[in-house]
Amino acid sequence: MSDTAVADTRRLNSKPQDLTDAYGPPSNFLEIDIFNPQTVGVGRARFTTYEVRMRTNLPIFKLKESCVRRRYSDFEWLKNELERDSKIVVPPLPGKALKRQLPFRGDEGIFEESFIEERRQGLEQFINKIAGHPLAQNERCLHMFLQEEAIDRNYVPGKVTRVMSKRRHEAVITYKADLPLGNVLLGSRFQTSIFSFSLHFMSTYARYFVRL
Repeated sequence: MSDTAVADTRRLNSKPQDLTDAYGPPSNFLEIDIFNPQTVGVGRARFTTYEVRMRTNLPIFKLKESCVRRRYSDFEWLKNELERDSKIVVPPLPGKALKRQLPFRGDEGIFEESFIEERRQGLEQFINKIAGHPLAQNERCLHMFLQEEAIDRNYVPGKVTRVMSKRRHEAVITYKADLPLGNVLLGSRFQTSIFSFSLHFMSTYARYFVRL
């Protein structure tokens, strides 16, 4: 067997994986944590809020890191908005635990630490399922819930446009710059009309010269 044949069958050396490749964030990721519950207020005005922290590199989101504080009724608002305006099947929220809200209970009811932790876990599962859905990611209500300090209940429902990355924007500009001037200035329909007119013009003069 010749040296050339041996060289062609040798195993290619793969690039060693560094720590950035092994432990870096994935190409597309979305992480939402519900943590740090705090109970505020007294009497009937008492309620519990949770921190909602999001980290992502998805281009649809304006902020790549955000942290807001939300209460249970805010999650209910988001669920109702998605059920009304989107085409996705919205997962259920953890229950309202009405029995725990009855007066003259011997415990803290919905403000018991064990119940708050159970609700926190349920809310975290709910928001991660919602935010991970491609259709829900286009809804303005989800972006407001995750990334704005206060929720505007009088907002105008609608879709969020996907933000083009700087690299992709530069690539589009470069592509247009490399095109011939006519392709940049003229639309495709107008170019087709010019091409058809040119063919008709050439065909007419060809018949004229044949008759001569």
